[in-house]
Amino acid sequence: MNTVGKMEKIKFAGNDGDTIEFYVVEKTTLGGVDYMLVTEEESEDADAYVLKDVSKAGDAEGIYEIVEDEDELNAVGQVFQALLDDIDIE
Repeated sequence: MNTVGKMEKIKFAGNDGDTIEFYVVEKTTLGGVDYMLVTEEESEDADAYVLKDVSKAGDAEGIYEIVEDEDELNAVGQVFQALLDDIDIE
């Protein structure tokens, strides 16, 4: 997955305290909730994950979790697909 330009790289603290790095492919907001489509590698063969912002007002840092609900994943996936269709992927 190589989009035009360089993908943003972000770090997350995992549940076990380890740091996990992801490349942000795309971001969107749906129903007032922020989502990110991320991969662990800058490669078109990399697995992609949809992360949901579950932060509360007043949280010092963003809290994200992987979307596992099939209906929610399908809805957000359609939005990301439409967004990705609008950019060039090499």
